[in-house]
Amino acid sequence: MFGNYLIGLREGLEASLVVCILIAYLVKTGRRDALKPIWTGVGVAVALALAFGAGLEFGSQELTFEAQELLGGSLSILAVVLVTWMVFWMRKTARHLRAELHGRLDAALAMGTGALVATAFLAVGREGLETALFVWASVRASSDGSHAPLAGVVLGLLTAVLLGWLFYRGALRIDLAKFFTWTGGMLVVVAAGVLAYGVHDLQEARFLGGLADKAFDVSATVPPDSWYGTLLKGVFNFQPDPTVLQVTVWALYLVPTLALFLAPIGSGPSERVEKQKATDEKAEAGAADPAV
Repeated sequence: MFGNYLIGLREGLEASLVVCILIAYLVKTGRRDALKPIWTGVGVAVALALAFGAGLEFGSQELTFEAQELLGGSLSILAVVLVTWMVFWMRKTARHLRAELHGRLDAALAMGTGALVATAFLAVGREGLETALFVWASVRASSDGSHAPLAGVVLGLLTAVLLGWLFYRGALRIDLAKFFTWTGGMLVVVAAGVLAYGVHDLQEARFLGGLADKAFDVSATVPPDSWYGTLLKGVFNFQPDPTVLQVTVWALYLVPTLALFLAPIGSGPSERVEKQKATDEKAEAGAADPAV
């Protein structure tokens, strides 16, 4: 459940912050008339994400067992690819996310209502589709027949909405760079488990071989129905009897990805922000110079 809570929190907070930044900028610049198109874009994006998730869940039930496993395994791998790209992108972008969104919103305001709707839709829609896919894959990987995985996702999303509201009201200050670094690292660990489960699905679909080649079997030591077995399953998607291929893929993904993600990166702003800062400083210097 914790792993799914983390997904809901991490992905939901990213979308919440985007919406809060857009809304706060419009309010502070006196453009409350543009709030309705923004909320329209957000609503359409949320509806699309829910429809996409429902399509994945109910559409897959009409397939044969092998087709379900093939679809589930393929989408799990796709979800891991998308979430890996997302955590690296957000870690790099978090420091200047506000400035980037303000720039997009200024351009949309100049173009009209349709551009505002599109800006909000694209900003939230991408997060929504990625979240729906990864949540579906993660819940499918960790589900034991209970509603705990889905409940974890919902609680994470509700927490994200609350934190986003507190952020907007000024009651909460978040170091975005640190937050997305730590949660992104934990999400990489969760993604590794989803990837291993996706590989297992492909093996059960007979798309990949080696289903009978077990790397180890600790079912007697860590029973899947025990509290600690359930905990490991919920947090890490742990499987007590993985195949050799599962363990190999898990290690080949987790070790280099986590090492690269946690490696130090430049702490300065982006090149675009640096150029803008230099331009502003030059303009201020020119305005202050009596000879100009």
